[in-house]
Amino acid sequence: MRKKTEQKPNLKIIPLGGLHEIGKNTCVFEYEDEIILLDAGIAFPTDEMHGVNVVLPDMTYLQENQHRIKGMVVTHGHEDHIGGIAYHLQQIDIPVIYGPRLAMCLLQDKLQEAGLLERTKLHNVSPREIVRIGSSFYVEFLRNTHSIADSYTIALHTPIGVVIHSGDFKIDHTPVDGEHFDLQRLAEHGEKGVLALLSDSTNAEIPGHTPSESSVYPNLDRVFSQAQGRIMLTTFASSVHRVNIVLSLAEKHDRKVAVVGRSMLNVIAHARNLGYIKCRDDLFVPLRQSNSLPEEKIVILTTGSQGEPLSALTRISKGEHRDLKIRQGDTVIFSANPIPGNTIAVVNTIDRLMKMGAHVVYGRHLGIHVSGHGAQEDHKLMLALTKPKFFVPVHGEYRMLIKHSETAQSMGISPENILIIDNGDIIELTEDSIEIVGKVQSGIKLVDREGIVHEQVMQDRQQLAEDGVITVAATVDWEGKLIAKPEINLRGVVTNIDQSLLKELILRAVEKTASDRWQEFSQTVDDEIQVQWNFLKQEIESSLRRLIKRETQTVPLLVFLLQHPEKSEKPAESKVYRRKRPTASIAS
Repeated sequence: MRKKTEQKPNLKIIPLGGLHEIGKNTCVFEYEDEIILLDAGIAFPTDEMHGVNVVLPDMTYLQENQHRIKGMVVTHGHEDHIGGIAYHLQQIDIPVIYGPRLAMCLLQDKLQEAGLLERTKLHNVSPREIVRIGSSFYVEFLRNTHSIADSYTIALHTPIGVVIHSGDFKIDHTPVDGEHFDLQRLAEHGEKGVLALLSDSTNAEIPGHTPSESSVYPNLDRVFSQAQGRIMLTTFASSVHRVNIVLSLAEKHDRKVAVVGRSMLNVIAHARNLGYIKCRDDLFVPLRQSNSLPEEKIVILTTGSQGEPLSALTRISKGEHRDLKIRQGDTVIFSANPIPGNTIAVVNTIDRLMKMGAHVVYGRHLGIHVSGHGAQEDHKLMLALTKPKFFVPVHGEYRMLIKHSETAQSMGISPENILIIDNGDIIELTEDSIEIVGKVQSGIKLVDREGIVHEQVMQDRQQLAEDGVITVAATVDWEGKLIAKPEINLRGVVTNIDQSLLKELILRAVEKTASDRWQEFSQTVDDEIQVQWNFLKQEIESSLRRLIKRETQTVPLLVFLLQHPEKSEKPAESKVYRRKRPTASIAS
């Protein structure tokens, strides 16, 4: 790799999400004092993220540099690419957002619901349209094929050359909507010269080509033909092509369609308005009306393909849905594969549905789902057409990035011109060099229903889930003696000894520590007793932590409350004094 010279202009590329992981795809491009963003997605919480709804990238760097932000580019409307925008607009200013029509419709709904429509301007773009952002960036939108309609690859024209960002893609030669990948324009850029390619690595480990979305049609058709009763089908709400196939099959088999799930309803409504889904109005019936139709005449299209706790299908599987109950003879089709991390939730949903009497159709071998991401041969075609000087695999876990880099080397790209990067890395790109020159703050922000979940809160939740909680409330007098027996409660704590014995040991530890260490934390000044209550409390906590860990062989969350007199002078024996409210602290 040839070293850059100080005088040469450079382009900085800083991914804030989407590297060494699946989801929250977010990338920053910088030239001189201007910044543009490409996508801002979310990720699914993992099992240990208790109570978390959404995982966001850490946007501290953009908050610190928001005066330099000139705009945002959106590649398509999946949640892992647009789901974070509404959250970020509460903290940073994005003057304008350009993207495909479907993505902009979905984003407008999100911003309107959050009361943020006035914070930015949304602009629809068409295939091959070029928009100028700031003084340094010209962004060209090239149609690609993916599992959602209206998806783009980006050609970023900069003062030092053209950088191609593939976005999420596969090369589908028979797309459901007839909108083909603009391979011709990619090839034109390749002939003129592409400085760098950043390319989707999600299926980099899989040989061959990813099958066309159209290949799902005959396999679903066979399942529809064999179903005797109601059909319930779940897929990603944003999989417009798959939804289009399902609606076509419902029409073919003379079945009405009831749609369940807010996100599914929204996507279908927008896709129909934009012409990506074409079907008769009378194909749809309200859910409650579907209950009065013959069972062999109904298809229920629902959310919940990933076992999401609040999704319609999950609630149906638990018998908690108000309007839908599983009946003997129902066929439930999972036309989606579990995202990594969701497998357990999905199989649990399948088990519950089977126990209720449903015939559940699922599994990769049936061909009722295909990926929206290209495999190795798709990657080779992307590389062959663009002929990049430099290559950076993105959007994938570490092993996927490595495999994609190996594919690039097999296509003739020198290992010295390939970078394996992580979130927060600063790539510096010139006309003849590419290297990592530093790192910005990166990581994750966790969001629950109330907003951002701080790191310490999440640690407490994990500790509660793993080892339970012990609360101890004690009251001491001016001589460091217990006024009453401490209140001790154990919740979710598994002990090797009897709980009553553990409580007795905790009582003794509180009493002994307060008595033995009293002289260290109290003194008499001008006939007034002064006590360092916080230090005494910390000392008791430390002794309790050691005791509990030793006796239980676990580390439960400890909540210790210390109640003490309010006044500082020593009271007469017969006088009753007010007590302060207990002060609490949490120790782990």
